Amino acid sequence: MVGVEQPRRPPAGGAPLCQGAGVAGRSAWAPVLDRLVRERRPALVRYAALLTGGDLRDADDLVQEALVRTFARGRPLREVAAAEAYVRQAILRVFVDGYRRRRTWGTVRHLAGVSAVVPSTDAGTDAALDVRAALATLRPRPRACVVLRFYDDLTVAEIAERLGLARGTVKRYLFDAVAELEALLGPLPDAQEEIALVQEEER
Repeated sequence: MVGVEQPRRPPAGGAPLCQGAGVAGRSAWAPVLDRLVRERRPALVRYAALLTGGDLRDADDLVQEALVRTFARGRPLREVAAAEAYVRQAILRVFVDGYRRRRTWGTVRHLAGVSAVVPSTDAGTDAALDVRAALATLRPRPRACVVLRFYDDLTVAEIAERLGLARGTVKRYLFDAVAELEALLGPLPDAQEEIALVQEEER
């Protein structure tokens, strides 16, 4: 994936997280939280910015809430990579469950060619701004489906599991979202190729 760091996925099988770990548990996960914040927070904020439209202040707030949700109960997370994967999931849950703030949408890999907003008069940047404006019109759940498909490269089944949706609902969200974007932006060949793949999945 060019220009955007690949997300880390949770361990296979989605092992359940323990709750109420107590003092001993906290002594195990506190160093992991410290390392996660020190080493991976910038990457987490960039990921959250896909949902907040590039607004880093809102993205930082979203990451903070996700960190609290993940670690507040003393979950026994002992590896930074595993902890980061769960925090990324929490970021999506916080957003989809009703994170409501001022939104201008950030870029998504196949739909726009730049990963950050920079002042420019060049046509490529103007096109990216148009894409962000179009993405801002999508409702939160379809928007999250677009991020998970085009940025995280998840399958329909994985998106459905991640968001707690039926697979048919995910397909409909993706199909309708691309149709809405094309109505505003014109043809999006890369997106249409992805939609064709979606239609073929699990037939």
